[in-house]
Amino acid sequence: MINIIIKRIFRKIKQYDTIVIARHTSPDPDAIAAQISLRDSIKLTFPKKKVYAVGAGVAKFKYFGGLDRIDETTFDGETLLIACDVPNKDRIDGVDYSVFTEIFKIDHHPSNEEFGECDWVDETASSACQMIIELLLKTPLKYDRKIAENLFLGVVSDSDRFLLSYTTAETFALVSKLIEKTRIDFVSLYHYLYDRSIDEIRFHGYIGENLSVTDNGLAYIEISTDILKKYNVDTATPSNMINDFSNIKDVYAWVFITYDEKNDIYKINIRSKGPVINMTAAKYGGGGHKMASGIRLKDKEQIPNVIKDLDLDCLKYKEDLVKED
Repeated sequence: MINIIIKRIFRKIKQYDTIVIARHTSPDPDAIAAQISLRDSIKLTFPKKKVYAVGAGVAKFKYFGGLDRIDETTFDGETLLIACDVPNKDRIDGVDYSVFTEIFKIDHHPSNEEFGECDWVDETASSACQMIIELLLKTPLKYDRKIAENLFLGVVSDSDRFLLSYTTAETFALVSKLIEKTRIDFVSLYHYLYDRSIDEIRFHGYIGENLSVTDNGLAYIEISTDILKKYNVDTATPSNMINDFSNIKDVYAWVFITYDEKNDIYKINIRSKGPVINMTAAKYGGGGHKMASGIRLKDKEQIPNVIKDLDLDCLKYKEDLVKED
């Protein structure tokens, strides 16, 4: 079935002369690497096509390459929008999806909204970049060393260096094939993801010092705008650090809460190493994977309820562990 979908996607790419590649708001390395790699691959394969990668740029991820500014209302003829790493249309960044002739998504999150007839959703994939690698390896789409490096970093980031449960034998097989074909020096790439300023290191220490931990094994912290300013870091920094706290003994799930002044929302990033958390995230309008989810809240008064429900998720998980013993 996957091979059929991949063939359909390639046919759609061949069909359209104007293609826009989008991804979700507040992007992570996987989202940006997926869209830029797909854009560059299509341009390399079909030089006459107009292909754009759109959305707000993130200075921290500039090593992936530049993004494009467009006015989609000025396009002539039929246009295609491909949304990478985004399960809901309302989270597509930088473009009005309604003006396009056709739209579909390439995504590894649980699907709760259909985009188009060529949607490719693979919840078993570690990352959107893993799916793009598979697309490139199974179609005539071309790729070069830079594209391969970006895709490798995207997989590494979303799988947390192949440590998360979403990493499978297929993940390793696809990445291995990519390295074999392009001979990238993957060891030399890690610093793009893991080098940190002294401000970030000190901020990391602040998080460790101030995490609250419940009796049921939920760790959480609300990080104020003043604290972000004090440590000279931005609102994306906590979410980029959240996987660093996966090895705390007797902590089963952990939560970082930050306030995004620009969009007037509270960002709640949730990770787990046992309890299923995406159902609780969905209850508050969020979503994601069973072990990695997020919520965007307008109402601050809801935050204690989110913490309470996640704590109950941890309690249930602990009780189930006792039953198994």
